[in-house]
Amino acid sequence: MDIEDIIIDEYEKVDVDERLGKVRSAFERTRSKGIIVTEDGEYAGVITEKQLLQSHVEDNTKAGAMMLSAPRVDEHADVRDVARVLVEGDVKVAPVFAGERLAGIITENAILEAVIENLDVLTVGDIATEDVLSVSEDATIGQVINLMRENSISRAPVTNENGYLTGVVTTHDITDIVVRDMDKATTGDRGGDIERMLDIPVYDVMQSPVETIDPDATVETAVRTMLDERYSGLVVTSDPEDRLVAGIITKTDVLRALTYTEDEHMDVQITNIEVLETITREEIVSSIEAVSDKYADMQVQHAHVRFKQHKEKLRGTPLIYAQIRLRTNVGQIGGSGEGYGAESAFRVALDKLERNVVELKGMQADEEYEGQLLRKLGQL
Repeated sequence: MDIEDIIIDEYEKVDVDERLGKVRSAFERTRSKGIIVTEDGEYAGVITEKQLLQSHVEDNTKAGAMMLSAPRVDEHADVRDVARVLVEGDVKVAPVFAGERLAGIITENAILEAVIENLDVLTVGDIATEDVLSVSEDATIGQVINLMRENSISRAPVTNENGYLTGVVTTHDITDIVVRDMDKATTGDRGGDIERMLDIPVYDVMQSPVETIDPDATVETAVRTMLDERYSGLVVTSDPEDRLVAGIITKTDVLRALTYTEDEHMDVQITNIEVLETITREEIVSSIEAVSDKYADMQVQHAHVRFKQHKEKLRGTPLIYAQIRLRTNVGQIGGSGEGYGAESAFRVALDKLERNVVELKGMQADEEYEGQLLRKLGQL
């Protein structure tokens, strides 16, 4: 399936010289996940909702200073390839071109709506993220913003002092209160108002009660719920009273599942691939394959490598955080680490991954699972 029939030709756009204050208003008005930025009428980039969490950026900042260079998509591209582009680019929206002409945009929602009927083969437990970062009810908005920035997440479950689920907080909840109230502040009051808002406990802004889903539910059910309720993700709970967090499933998790292949090489996705300098995608893939191949009892269905660049540098080389997560027939296994440069960070994460894999060496494989899942996805 290609994306020619699901391109969106009506979309929100702003000029590179537009004030960020108006861009924020556009997000609030349209609830869009991304807005196209143009220069002299031509495509220049995209601004995402996640960037609005940079609360220190002034309203008078121009849109061009905030835009990302989202990858371009051809109108005849396959839906799998486009899903990979959105995941690896860490964006919800990408421009679609017919030759050199901007034909429209493609969004994660448009892709999910197009393939939703094929998602009954997967269960939520197959693709949900089990390693969940949660926050306590008394955590401040400022602390939550830092957590989301550092870990590139857009939502976090909120738990009480007993560890029970009581709510969920998202980037939209935060931008709703921080951005809207910042816009109301006068110049003289702004600094103090920002501090007061960042000290608000998450309990006051979280969504409650929480929309949850069982790990045995189909991904089709999860996606329909997310689309109908305009959620980007759902908290996964396995206990009857929905009190204990078992994971999170997001639209990005579903897009990632769409890219699973039956190729000879392991399916590997890399987020923030632009930070790679002294190491290639091929070297990353072969290194992860070398780890997994040592243990025949473990079948890897998918690997996700995420890089995050910090401001700190050593002799001009930035400090990089690397995280490797494998989805296997014996569960999810990961490793993470930091180093100066992507290659150094990746090697530290790979070493930790291998040590974690060793601990699971004796587990038995479900020999048919991966082939059945991938063959069914191949019908898309």
